[in-house]
Amino acid sequence: MSYDEKAILDIIEKVSKSVVNISTIKLVHNIFYQAVPVGGMGSGTIIDGAGLILTNNHVVGGAERINVTLWNNQVLEGTIEGACAIHDIAVVRVKGKNLQAAELGDSDKLRMGQRVFAIGNPFGLAGGPSVTSGVISAINRTIESERGLIENLVQTDASINPGNSGGPLVDLTGKVIAINTAIIPYAQGIGFAIPINSAKTCTNGIVNEGIAARPWLGIVGLSITEEIARYYGLPVDRGVLVSKVAEDSPAEAAGMEEADIILQIDDVETLRIEDLVREIHRHKIGESVRVFALRDGREHFFELKLSRAP
Repeated sequence: MSYDEKAILDIIEKVSKSVVNISTIKLVHNIFYQAVPVGGMGSGTIIDGAGLILTNNHVVGGAERINVTLWNNQVLEGTIEGACAIHDIAVVRVKGKNLQAAELGDSDKLRMGQRVFAIGNPFGLAGGPSVTSGVISAINRTIESERGLIENLVQTDASINPGNSGGPLVDLTGKVIAINTAIIPYAQGIGFAIPINSAKTCTNGIVNEGIAARPWLGIVGLSITEEIARYYGLPVDRGVLVSKVAEDSPAEAAGMEEADIILQIDDVETLRIEDLVREIHRHKIGESVRVFALRDGREHFFELKLSRAP
């Protein structure tokens, strides 16, 4: 697809003024149980001129101090407004005036092969944000990170390095279509970003309710494939194999156990873990769902009420 390079450069220059550098101080305990300050770094995206900044939860979570550096080198102190850990999203507030907010796009309209630009502050280098380019390689990726399962990610070949986390992934019009994350430690040559529509949902929950509340089933599951079914001698080659049931969870209260195989939520098939997560998130906290599962080859039905995700 041809495009006007000068127009694109002007757009990137404009968006870059909405990208901030975030430095944090966290207290960790050494082998002698002494509290030691450790510095961290990341990026952020201004989404409101009054001082709201989108970033990754893993960038600012647990921070004792947050410093936000604007494009003009002005440094502001930040406070955490709230976080949505399930999407690795956090909102930081600063006291600033006339901040340049980025324009948010619609991630539901993304297409594979679409040209995108990742903007951020890799490795905390001085001199303002940097830009990398690439395409959207895939959408709706679900990745197991060291902090748990992160669903519905955008995959891109634009370089996303430590320090880029929290910066915007923008399209050719300069609209933010995702928030970059470098939380995946084994990603080489590929990057991941949280769709902006998921970030919008989190932000609305944080700003309007003080939290981003999500319903919770309380299991850790594995998508069953033909190989997994053959290896474990399972009676089906589809569904979600329960590998862990959390204490005090709706699943535990309903009597679900490890090795149960979830096949349906209400009348919707759960062929993969992504289907299960998506269906649970379509419900509200306090709503009841009916889970159809297999246990030792026998059919079981579980009636449970979804609670707030811890």
